[in-house]
Amino acid sequence: MTWLLWLGLVLCLLVVVAVGLSAYGSRRWTDTTRRLTSRLEAARVDEKAPSPSPPRYDSRELEGLPAPVQRYFRAVLQDGQPIIAAVTLELAGTFNMSATDEQWKPFTSRQRIVTRRPGFLWDAQVSMLPGVTVRVVDSYIAGKGLLHAAILGLFTVADVSGGGEIARGEFMRFFAEAAWYPTALLPSQGVRWEAVDDRSANATIVDGPITLALLFRFNDAGLIGSFRAEARGAGVGKEMVMLPWEGSWSNYQTRDGMTVPFTGEVAWMRPQGRKPYFHGTVTSLTYEFSP
Repeated sequence: MTWLLWLGLVLCLLVVVAVGLSAYGSRRWTDTTRRLTSRLEAARVDEKAPSPSPPRYDSRELEGLPAPVQRYFRAVLQDGQPIIAAVTLELAGTFNMSATDEQWKPFTSRQRIVTRRPGFLWDAQVSMLPGVTVRVVDSYIAGKGLLHAAILGLFTVADVSGGGEIARGEFMRFFAEAAWYPTALLPSQGVRWEAVDDRSANATIVDGPITLALLFRFNDAGLIGSFRAEARGAGVGKEMVMLPWEGSWSNYQTRDGMTVPFTGEVAWMRPQGRKPYFHGTVTSLTYEFSP
């Protein structure tokens, strides 16, 4: 009986330590994301200052755009639609934790996006095992990129940040996800569109020293069906390699007068073939508009 008692005590102690570490990690993570959120909000353009762009969408700005782009904006926006200033959304789905195998794990996340100056903060929890989560923050703030992941929010497993290709990759994510905040794709918001064919067009955006382009393909309903970049930095071990990157949108729904996708998939195009790593569905979506 003595060894059973000691075993029980040890197990209880391990449970207490695990709970304590989880609570401590959660508090630390909350403090970190709060500071990042403050930086994101501080980088926003003063909405009370005179703006070079109109506060509402005017369909006359579609004149001269490629035909599929015009169809897209007419399908997702109504004339007079207020310009989106910020978005808060929640996602749930699965994330592949392996670059070579299939290790899909469930996640939930909260994301804050601002459109001027472009930026976002994605705060996610990936469930690895019962009671064991990996906390992940992915962001583009004031022209800098960040990806940080830590078990229980304490033990770092990935940590990259700064400018260059890191910032470029995170800004590319902001641009690809603009289907959620479609007024950010308007010419009046700084996006330049060039025709490819009747079902696709290239879009270019600039933030500070970063200029990037994405190929958007449109479906039969005129909505964005997919996007693609020929090169985005992907982590392979401790190195970063440039790989084609693409994603798809589906499950379009109407919110605040706009038609936006609620389900998405993202994949790397690796030498071995297409490798999806993200499946997510919006569970909550809230918009803030320019005054």
